Amino acid sequence: MWVLLLIPSCAAAVFSCLRLVRVAAVADTLTGRFPAPPGRPAGVGLYETAYLAGGPGRVVDLALVRMAGLGRLHLAHTGWTTVVDPQGRSRLERALISAIGPEGQCRTAQLKAALAAHPTVRDIGDRLAVAGLATPAAVRDRALQAIRHVRYALLGAAAMLVLTVLLNAPDSAATRTAVAWYALPLVLTGGTLLMARVDVHAYTAWAAPAGQTLLRTLRWPHPHHTVTPDDLLTAVAMCGPDAVADPRLRAALIHR
Repeated sequence: MWVLLLIPSCAAAVFSCLRLVRVAAVADTLTGRFPAPPGRPAGVGLYETAYLAGGPGRVVDLALVRMAGLGRLHLAHTGWTTVVDPQGRSRLERALISAIGPEGQCRTAQLKAALAAHPTVRDIGDRLAVAGLATPAAVRDRALQAIRHVRYALLGAAAMLVLTVLLNAPDSAATRTAVAWYALPLVLTGGTLLMARVDVHAYTAWAAPAGQTLLRTLRWPHPHHTVTPDDLLTAVAMCGPDAVADPRLRAALIHR
């Protein structure tokens, strides 16, 4: 009886692990051929830095903080964003104002979700991926999905082992045999996940290895120093809303 449960567990473990290995090989091919650029390359500004550090959502947070600081938007801690100046100065600002809608006001969470999926924000990631700084979206999605499938296979094998032990509880010999066989999918999936932490985890981040090297070279002033508006924007690009000192503005950014 327990053999019928073991077969699909082993099949799921093998196929999920093979898929993860294949995804890692493709990721190495697509991202490993680009050397880490020395310093900050041309064309990598605050929005590009925000994408590398936190993806599309971080780009949106940075745009909101920047426009709010310039008085072009009002971000309420109650979760609403209101347009103050409808004239966008850049493509991203125009996309943000357009996403708010003709009424000039919308929920901040709704705005952030809509703008994160906007082609203007996606283009930032595409340009960085071509430059070898960002993980291509397809590679990142496949890596996350492959790791998730291996994790599901591990949990499935563990569940089947528990069920087998319960079904064969009176027979200690059969239980020991089942545990020994179930060690195969458990060790395979568990070992693959451990190796993925080293070999594949880098491809689940927004920044490719070269982009991560670039981020480590960026610095901003010590917290005890006087913080200029540009320093604040850099901190938001690197750390997100947590870098905002104003509690009301920070609450407006994280309000759901």
